[in-house]
Amino acid sequence: MPMPWTYRHASKEWRAILDDLKERMDLESDNSAYTAMDGVLQVFRRRLTAQQGIDFASILPSIPRAVLINGWQVEEPPLPFADRATLVREVMAVRKDHNITPETAIEAVAWTLRRYTSRADLERVLKRLPEGAVAFWHVEVADPKEIEQRIF
Repeated sequence: MPMPWTYRHASKEWRAILDDLKERMDLESDNSAYTAMDGVLQVFRRRLTAQQGIDFASILPSIPRAVLINGWQVEEPPLPFADRATLVREVMAVRKDHNITPETAIEAVAWTLRRYTSRADLERVLKRLPEGAVAFWHVEVADPKEIEQRIF
């Protein structure tokens, strides 16, 4: 039988992720933050095989993990990684009529998710993914403590 704190933990972590995303992208609503994260994760997963996607999902917090795999049509062949501008346009095209995602979405989502994943696990998985995956999730920070894993 699941313990009640498991659900509270995921809810508290998800709330913190949404708040970080909103702050990093200067967005006001949870829906806008969710749409941005969903777009980034969809664009990333288009470049992965199903096994690579499962491997990456396994290191994510529970709700971003679910967002990554939601609606994924795994029979579509992976695309190569493109330049950043092309990737950003793809992110902004997800749910185009309801998307106010800024051009900084990939960096903002990468910064945020790095705060909720194990650095060692992320680096281990990224090394096994196609060329371009490491650059996709790269974040420049003045102080590495900014993106240290938060524990709930």
